Amino acid sequence: MRAKTNKKGFTLVEVISASIILCGAVMIVGAIGTKTLIGTRLNRRYEMAASLIDKQLSLIDYIGIDSIVEMGRMDGEFEDSGYSYNWQIETEYQEIDSLYLVTVTASWVEGNRPYSLSVDTMLDGETLMEESGAETGQ
Repeated sequence: MRAKTNKKGFTLVEVISASIILCGAVMIVGAIGTKTLIGTRLNRRYEMAASLIDKQLSLIDYIGIDSIVEMGRMDGEFEDSGYSYNWQIETEYQEIDSLYLVTVTASWVEGNRPYSLSVDTMLDGETLMEESGAETGQ
């Protein structure tokens, strides 16, 4: 007769199943971490583009929209922390007194994919009525 032995432990099938589940979990956590880092980097690029647009709008406000309109369409390149951006300013007269639609766009390329951020605002220039009144009043 054979003596009964109580063997404790895992079978090969249980070990392989547990390994597959563990590997899947590690891959999912790694993928989530990678997506988070990519999203953080892209958000940083959008933040830098918004800062560039804010600087351009501050410059327009300082110089005056009329000077920008005289120059026509403006564009340029901006580099910060190793990142390169192209910016562009477009103005459009709205035919309401001296109101201008100003569009500032910042664009960049990340991983062979183009991105851009555009901001529209309305700015009031010098009115023709004020200019003609000032000239005749002097």
